[in-house]
Amino acid sequence: MTLAMTSTEGGSMHDLVIRNGRVIDGAETAAFTADIAVDGGKITAVGKIDARGRREIDAAGLIITPGWVDIHTHYDGQVTWDPYLAPSSWHGVTTVVMGNCGVGFAPVRPDRHEWLIELMEGVEDIPGAALSEGITWNWESFPEYLDSLDGQPRVIDVATQVPHGAVRAYVMGERGARNEPATAQDIAEMSRIVGEGVAAGALGFSTSRTMLHLAKDGEPVPGTFAAEDELLGIGRAMGAVGHGVFEMASDMAPAEDEFKWMKAMSAETGVPVTYGLLQSPTKADNWVRMLALTEEARAEGAQITAQIACRPTGMVLGWQSTVHPFIGRESYRKLAPLPFAERIVHLRDPEVRARILAEPSKPMGAIGMILTQGFDRMFRLEHASGLDYEPRAEDSIAALAAATGRAPDEIVYDMLMEKDGSGYIYLPLLNYAEFNFDHIHEMMNHPNTVLSLSDGGAHCGVICDASFPTYMLTHWARDRVRGPRLSLEKVVSMQTRDTARLYGLHDRGTIAPGMKADLNLIDYDKLEIMAPEMAFDLPAQGRRLIQRAQGYAATIVSGVVTFEAGEATGEMPGKLIRGPQHPPMAIAAE
Repeated sequence: MTLAMTSTEGGSMHDLVIRNGRVIDGAETAAFTADIAVDGGKITAVGKIDARGRREIDAAGLIITPGWVDIHTHYDGQVTWDPYLAPSSWHGVTTVVMGNCGVGFAPVRPDRHEWLIELMEGVEDIPGAALSEGITWNWESFPEYLDSLDGQPRVIDVATQVPHGAVRAYVMGERGARNEPATAQDIAEMSRIVGEGVAAGALGFSTSRTMLHLAKDGEPVPGTFAAEDELLGIGRAMGAVGHGVFEMASDMAPAEDEFKWMKAMSAETGVPVTYGLLQSPTKADNWVRMLALTEEARAEGAQITAQIACRPTGMVLGWQSTVHPFIGRESYRKLAPLPFAERIVHLRDPEVRARILAEPSKPMGAIGMILTQGFDRMFRLEHASGLDYEPRAEDSIAALAAATGRAPDEIVYDMLMEKDGSGYIYLPLLNYAEFNFDHIHEMMNHPNTVLSLSDGGAHCGVICDASFPTYMLTHWARDRVRGPRLSLEKVVSMQTRDTARLYGLHDRGTIAPGMKADLNLIDYDKLEIMAPEMAFDLPAQGRRLIQRAQGYAATIVSGVVTFEAGEATGEMPGKLIRGPQHPPMAIAAE
């Protein structure tokens, strides 16, 4: 659909009028047809609008939603050089929250730049060479980092959090980096720095307590084993400022101990705590227990919310990915350093293929075994009908091998060779223990969860989940066939109003007078996620998996059209968000 836009001059008129769209307002109101007027970057009227606009958009046949608010991204480095923050901006995201999982780039001492880069590279699989070349270090303190971001042109709004790893290393040096216990003096200084960062505009503080998060040298992220007094001290500093969310990635083991300090800190300080929740591949019902403990904590006066994902944490395995099933085989390892085109020439050679398939993989640990030999959990991702992120167990590579009598690794090899060596295998590692999304549906309908965990900007070589917002509309509201769907109204509210409110962004997330004019105009019938592809467009030709979408007729930030039919307009209305944003007076009583 071609978006019809007109411009008019003269008289008393609105900055922008969008006409005849089907409004999904983010408040779970039933969809309705209306016009929307925008002035000064805010929505000024919703309904039948007789006055003209200096610019008018005919949205007949389109749905209009608030812009997506993605609260779990890792653009902390990319934001310093890239005004577009793709892939998220390609998927209608108009606000991102960075600085999750305890990793980020401030505060930092001048001699620790590369150390923080290696920490981010290890935890979030962002190419270190790209970060080294792309980041211009013109800050040391966290407030200075915010000042550096402030005023840079960008298409979307960005907010960030103070990362535990950087704070601990800044205060404690090698002791902090190696997870040694903090002294009372250490805790006091870390608390001061966190309080200073939150007062300067950070939306919260983040930490990691999972053994899945390792620095490039194999060490757990600083703060992984932080004691209760350290966490409580930081929480008290946030409480003294009066705002901020305490975000955490954790193995939640033992769960009772984690919830004990979470409850105590939140109840005492009033600081909301939010943690990532995914279904374990070995304990399929763990999420039920976590949500029961969350309910119990909230009943006792703590503000605790689980962050959930809309599909599995899925690895996209290909010859250019960080990992694939042949990464540990000696004959492939000899080819790995070659340029991709040259490598593919060798991989097409029948003798090379036979040699690789005949070799065992070197030992790679439990997760490595799954990534290289877990054929019962590997699937074809791309089909003629589209991408399948909810495949059946009987469609696995192992099942296909049993049905055809072929070796599973042979099938995988041939699939990776498709599309001139750019074929992919999908391996849902977390959140898919029972080979369906039924548990995700239950999580989404739980009152103490919020949609999150897209990891936009991270895991560049193996995961591409920045497409979550588009997937919510396509799979969960329109296309799912293996179980119940969600209403379009709920799907929209989950990633606009609900995510915004968790972080105190009360000025956005719904379509109502006074609210920030962040909007998506979508040709819903044509909305589609495209297949992942590997790009080398980061600094130093760093690689990243990207995933585009079609069906976004326009994305609008603060009343300015930033994307039209999937193409950037060149407008840069995005801002740095400093602290919570208050609701407009018109809806302050909501």
